[in-house]
Amino acid sequence: MPPPLIIGSGLAGLSAALTLAPQPVTVLARRATGTWTSSAWAQGGIAAAVGGDDNPELHAADTLAAGAGLCDPAIVRLVTGAGPDAIEQLEQWGVAFDRAADGQRQLSLEGAHSRRRVVHAQGDSTGAAIMQALVARAKDTPSITFIEDAEATDLLTRDGIVVGVRYRDSSGAFHDVATRQVVLATGGVGALWQHTTNPLGSWGQGLALAARCGAALRDLEFVQFHPTAMDVALDPMPLASEALRGEGAALVNSTGEAFMQFAPRRDLEPRDIVVRAIWQQLRQGQRVFLDVRNIAHFATRFPTIHASCVAAGIDPSRQPIPILPAAHYHMGGVAVDADGCASVPGLWACGEVAATGLHGANRLASNSLLEAVVMGQRVGRSLRGRAEGLNGALPQAPAARLDSNESRVRALMTRHVGVLRDKAGLEQAVAELAPLAARDDRALVGLMIATAALRREESRGAHTRMDFPATLAKAESRSLTLDELGLAIPATADGNGAKARAAAFTGFRTNLRRKFSGMTLMGRFW
Repeated sequence: MPPPLIIGSGLAGLSAALTLAPQPVTVLARRATGTWTSSAWAQGGIAAAVGGDDNPELHAADTLAAGAGLCDPAIVRLVTGAGPDAIEQLEQWGVAFDRAADGQRQLSLEGAHSRRRVVHAQGDSTGAAIMQALVARAKDTPSITFIEDAEATDLLTRDGIVVGVRYRDSSGAFHDVATRQVVLATGGVGALWQHTTNPLGSWGQGLALAARCGAALRDLEFVQFHPTAMDVALDPMPLASEALRGEGAALVNSTGEAFMQFAPRRDLEPRDIVVRAIWQQLRQGQRVFLDVRNIAHFATRFPTIHASCVAAGIDPSRQPIPILPAAHYHMGGVAVDADGCASVPGLWACGEVAATGLHGANRLASNSLLEAVVMGQRVGRSLRGRAEGLNGALPQAPAARLDSNESRVRALMTRHVGVLRDKAGLEQAVAELAPLAARDDRALVGLMIATAALRREESRGAHTRMDFPATLAKAESRSLTLDELGLAIPATADGNGAKARAAAFTGFRTNLRRKFSGMTLMGRFW
């Protein structure tokens, strides 16, 4: 039987592959394994209730509060409850977390957390340290086969079921791989905007693959803009971690005013609140800075951030760091259940590309790496022991699509689908992206995000509508499929079309209802 194929080699993908061992699995990586991934760039750390004054219930409560009513409580309890075991598993895979002189793990405080619960490795290089260990472990695991410098372009389906993957190698040649088990672990969408902290390959490739094969996507409008990307002439933008504010750094404007001083948690409010406060300063003609001059031993405690400052000609011991909000994390994604199963049979998703319900409308800081490990493991366990054969030749993939509108898409998303949104701007984005979407996956993902933002006529979490500033009393999670766009966009299917995809989605929705019968947050979608 063909082995499962995982698209993506970040933390979620490698966690799934390692959990599957010794069962064979293939990992498709766009570059060298573990590189060009947001996981490797994560500074802040990984949140888990491992402190003596902490517990998973407190972690869950903080996650639910930050999620602005759209978290799935069952998933929140599942992931936060698995946090301590996830840290132990990472250590078994070779990750060395920072420890104090007494041997206890060093824990930091970040925005909207009620306890110090963020675990670090190598200071502000947590993601790089984790990925270095997991890549080494995966490369040393005989059951894992890697196909590197390869980009998935299509999911192949027959009768509404995923039966293969088409990918393009570094020479431009196309290859088809037969498999009944495909895992999307492709990361986020930040590179759709001109200001981003993500690798420039993180523009939503997995969302396009899922949408074109008929999968349901959920809550696409919720894009988290990190408050403190460094405002220097680099693309992507270096990140000034939230951990800095946890250690006493302050946000100030051009006049030196600490403009967050009147907020209940001051500079440690949830990210959506901090971003809107910064944006208000920018609209008033101010520049915004992060003042770290009171943090002792800054260069040794935060070497990655210090190096970025030096490279940009900034001496953080003498001057504040200029900052600007930047697209950072996508709370929406491919709709999945608690095992990572998508609405199309044969398709799983984990990590940032998936919408599990953990983050709701606004991700709690440092929950992303935790979700990647926990859900990656759950996907791996879900795939264990499956033996599903294939019959007949693989269906033909559609004609190759273009990727020539990058600068135009990024400009449109920045102008109309940014921190502050309104009907006129979103309608303009939809109108300009729609003609491009049939042949350009980047434009398709932007179109779906803009459409979802246009449909949500309220402000909630990271989604702020200037023309609908109120938050509705009833929190509703909402789905979107390619068929709903009503455009002449060819899906990557074999001709059975919307009927097979609709039937699969109905079954997926029924299974979710059965698993989470006590959940009341999903509104009219569910």
